[in-house]
Amino acid sequence: MKTAIAALTLLVSTSAAASLTLRYENKDSKAYAAEAVCSGSKQDPVKFSASTTSSVSIQGSSPCKVTLKGHTITFEGDANILIKDGKISRK
Repeated sequence: MKTAIAALTLLVSTSAAASLTLRYENKDSKAYAAEAVCSGSKQDPVKFSASTTSSVSIQGSSPCKVTLKGHTITFEGDANILIKDGKISRK
């Protein structure tokens, strides 16, 4: 029984840690939705609000690729990005 509880605890803690934080600054007056792929799995679109600095969580594990209007960034772990003139780049 103790082994089952330990295994369940490990599984839950591993699942909870499988997300990345993407801090962004969107200098455009337009909101965007970008495609995200983490460890080969396509994620829900990442939404960036217009004219703001904020952060979003992406479920999945490294490495991740985020593509916005044909521009792609790749990162492992949390990252800081800039959106300007419809292009995404790392800060």
